[in-house]
Amino acid sequence: MPEREPNLDVDVEIRDARTAVLSVGGELDMETAGRLDDHLAEQLSQGRHHLVLDLSALGFMDSSGLNVLIRSVHRAREAGGDLYLAAPNSAVRRILEITGLTTTLPPHDRVAEALAAAGGAR
Repeated sequence: MPEREPNLDVDVEIRDARTAVLSVGGELDMETAGRLDDHLAEQLSQGRHHLVLDLSALGFMDSSGLNVLIRSVHRAREAGGDLYLAAPNSAVRRILEITGLTTTLPPHDRVAEALAAAGGAR
């Protein structure tokens, strides 16, 4: 059986010295979660502690993806920042709701709203 190519795209847009938007597309699962975790950790190490995740192009997320979000929000908050979720589709939003993650990380309907919450809508 041919090996499946991991399907996750992460584009990083630096908004200012403390804020970045990471656009995540494809599938966030056991095979790809480490890649997103690496991108988030890199932004935090560069002093960008206010991280917006644009999930509008994310088609699937499993528990590995949820774990990345949970770890990242803790790391961001420990550094004096936060993680903001934006534009999840209905399937991803449902996973966030079922697991109760929306109480810790309430999703915003649009990236602009998440940036405003982060104080980075300039």
